[in-house]
Amino acid sequence: RSITLWRQRPSHPISFPAYHTRQPDHCSFPGFTLSCTDSNQTLLELPISVKLFVKKINYKTQVIQLYDPNLCFPRELRGLDLSSSPFQFLFHEQDYYPRGYGLFNCSQSTDQRNDILRISCLSGPTHQVYSLGLYDDQSLMELPISSCTKMYNIRNVPEGAVTGDANVLHLKWSTPDCRHCEQRGENCGILKNNSSTDESKTECFPRQRNHAKGTPTKLEIVGAILGSFLLVLLVFAIYRVYRYDKVEKENQAKIEMFLEDYRNLKPSRYTYSDIRRNTNEFADKLGQGAYGTVFKGKLSNEIYVAVKILNTSKGKGEEFLNQVGTMGTIHHVNVVRLVGFCADGFRRALVYEFLSNNSLDKFISSVDVKNQFLGWDKLQDIAIGIAKGIEYLHQGCDQRILHFDIKPHNILLDQNFNPKISDFGLAKLCSKDQSAVSMTTARGTMGYIAPEVFSRDFGNVTYKVDVYSFGMLLPEMVGGRKNTEVTKENISQVYFPEWIYNCLEQKEDFRVFVEDDGDAQIAKKLAIVGLWCIQWHPMKRPSMKVAVQMLEGGDNLIMPPNPFATTATTRTNARIPAMDFRQELQVIPESE
Repeated sequence: RSITLWRQRPSHPISFPAYHTRQPDHCSFPGFTLSCTDSNQTLLELPISVKLFVKKINYKTQVIQLYDPNLCFPRELRGLDLSSSPFQFLFHEQDYYPRGYGLFNCSQSTDQRNDILRISCLSGPTHQVYSLGLYDDQSLMELPISSCTKMYNIRNVPEGAVTGDANVLHLKWSTPDCRHCEQRGENCGILKNNSSTDESKTECFPRQRNHAKGTPTKLEIVGAILGSFLLVLLVFAIYRVYRYDKVEKENQAKIEMFLEDYRNLKPSRYTYSDIRRNTNEFADKLGQGAYGTVFKGKLSNEIYVAVKILNTSKGKGEEFLNQVGTMGTIHHVNVVRLVGFCADGFRRALVYEFLSNNSLDKFISSVDVKNQFLGWDKLQDIAIGIAKGIEYLHQGCDQRILHFDIKPHNILLDQNFNPKISDFGLAKLCSKDQSAVSMTTARGTMGYIAPEVFSRDFGNVTYKVDVYSFGMLLPEMVGGRKNTEVTKENISQVYFPEWIYNCLEQKEDFRVFVEDDGDAQIAKKLAIVGLWCIQWHPMKRPSMKVAVQMLEGGDNLIMPPNPFATTATTRTNARIPAMDFRQELQVIPESE
């Protein structure tokens, strides 16, 4: 046997035999289907296509109260036929014997009599609608037949539903009969037999304790718990957003304060006794150059530094002023930081951050030695870092800084082999909108000096001089050969960058340590970018920003024009005289 049962919910009094469209089909009973409108009103559909709104259902008396929000039952009851419905109208003693009514639309008004009823909700300014008993011939005679048209009939309804006196209609049902279950405080259901007769009868079922009046259902309890949890979650989420926003604002304020302090950060000034103490009386020598000797030192806060003691016999202090004036304002990941300086009488020193892997110069010649080789990926990262550092000098500062001495010896490497540009002794400041820089003498290292530094025939001296020096550095990283190895004895030997160009042009191997195609692509990319940067005319060289994009971009770079074009045929193994800077060139005069 199967049981059809629907339990009443106190929050929405719909129980068996009434049935909502959102409930399972097995809870249904024919003729009692209820639905909801968009405004959340309960609707009952009667035969045929008559829809009225439910005001109340009394399960003890088995009476349902219906109403029309437009207060016009004569319009809504058209076509009503309760012969196949479980509902019948509930008539009161004051109602006349139930009969049918005819509705007439008349263009002229008639004398109002007790048996001629006017329907106000259907009447208008130009017409009147009357209801007459279908079997009342005398009333029909009172109408001006020539000006009236019959609209439709309404049968077996209370008189008040037609006259408009009734605002609520009462319908009663007898089947299924659940009154005895309601009186006992139990639920009602239909117990269907599985036999062929398909007979069914009502049975009463005890209500669960939590379904008693005033006691929430299991679904409501779950809903309340879930709602409370979601509310707590929402409050917590709002608090976290508020807290996160507050913390972020505090962090932003700290960052802004730090950046402001960092912007105003100046190198510290040390006495010569501080320098001697920090270097342990110059015990650990790192190297020596034309302008001074570098020692390893340690500050009081356990920070290691490199201290450069400048030679007093060299120049008139120009390098010292250049280093302090230029590097004191530079803060970039690819530029060595100037920690402090010493100007104690005739003794001068510069204090830099210490970089444990020394200079790139020591790794240039190891490109073909596997156990010393840094790897092509790392070389590419180093080249990109150097390019970004030079780009910062050209575009990232208030004034453009021209380094004039970009070479492997001045590229230092930290513990992770990240490159940092150092040694600003030859640096020069100029305005960003200044198209040319005037000079009295050439400055830089032979092999890395741009041709326009020597002669105005190649153009004005601009920031492209650093681009040229960077371009000369890249072929060294690819081939492991230094451009400075040009002497009287080997000046007739092949010019190394030209040899690189010829290899690329004829698609020959660089004869360097390459493990796979990816390494070969990196080597080719570094070589091509370098050849673009050493074009003889400055206008043909890319800016450092473009050079960075080329190094970070794809591998499909276009070969540059041949900067070494000669009248003779170019060959990979050709012996072409190297560029001789000893010839007399027109010097660019100083105009500052």
